[in-house]
Amino acid sequence: MRHLDLFGRKVPLPKSRRARVVLGSALCVGGVVGFLPVVGFWMLPLGIAVLSVDSPRMQRLSHRVSNWFKRRRRRNGRPFGRLAGPERDDEAPAG
Repeated sequence: MRHLDLFGRKVPLPKSRRARVVLGSALCVGGVVGFLPVVGFWMLPLGIAVLSVDSPRMQRLSHRVSNWFKRRRRRNGRPFGRLAGPERDDEAPAG
């Protein structure tokens, strides 16, 4: 049985390749229209992850994005840089 490793958990996927492709494609389409209620932008990376089980092209894309996040985290300590919050002393306005 195929499975997807997400955050240390194994999520089972359908046995049929066709069903996995349909599921992954549906998640990607739902992620593209993520501004609508119920569906969300979280569906796009999940769809790419499901498609990466069977597609070498999607595996490369998934690994590339994963490595990009890891490099940013090592460089900044956070994946998205400095988050909004209290100002640091070196950035405080003069006066």
